[in-house]
Amino acid sequence: MERHPVLYEESMNTVLQQEVILYNTLISLIHRSLNDLLKALKGLVVMSDGLERMSTSVFNNSVPDMWANKAYPSLKPLGSWVIDLLQRLEFIEGWNKNGIPITFWISGFFFPQAFITGALQNYARQTSISIDTIGFEYRVVPITEEIKEAPKTGCYVSGFFVEGARWCHETHVLAESRPKELFTDMPTIQLIPKADRVQPTTGIYICPVYKTLTRAGTLSTTGHSTNFVMPLRATFRQASRPLDQAAVALICALDY
Repeated sequence: MERHPVLYEESMNTVLQQEVILYNTLISLIHRSLNDLLKALKGLVVMSDGLERMSTSVFNNSVPDMWANKAYPSLKPLGSWVIDLLQRLEFIEGWNKNGIPITFWISGFFFPQAFITGALQNYARQTSISIDTIGFEYRVVPITEEIKEAPKTGCYVSGFFVEGARWCHETHVLAESRPKELFTDMPTIQLIPKADRVQPTTGIYICPVYKTLTRAGTLSTTGHSTNFVMPLRATFRQASRPLDQAAVALICALDY
């Protein structure tokens, strides 16, 4: 990681290093277990209970438990899970080779909470303001706006899916879903750090962001949920029923 050393003024380098360590650990486990399984199938080593369960999972197109225990939360079947993993590795490799991306793919993070904290930390160190007083304002980038460079303040994130509603590109608000439409793509969002932010009392829906459709997790040793990422405040159009009753949420990864 010589290209991205730990720097006081750039917390994203630390985020990248943490992500690389987690993904390398997962990849090493996958390679080692697959090699062991091939040897066991050839009769070169003993077929252990773990390898037998792994073989059954691969046959059933499900992610083996030994991989899932070291991986990020995911509900995808094995085939889609592998494709998603390759896309994640491509995102991390591109970041490592080409520098900090203009737009961050939120779905590609092993631990997106660290990325969110890193964005706040960068702003806090640039402005010498306590990070405890800083929050995010959110701007949904219109689809007609071409993103050519990173913003001067904050960062662009993409990869969200809306469940229970849709983003209306004409009025730029959350609106009711169309018939038979379970999920819709959310446009790129700009996270704008701001100190002592006053939250509006009307016209705003505090939309929860989850890693998967399960919408449930456990409290990890870091103090973060294994599934909940953050609350995101979005403008909305008055619908036939409140958005919280419709269970509207943003999802980082679907189950297919």
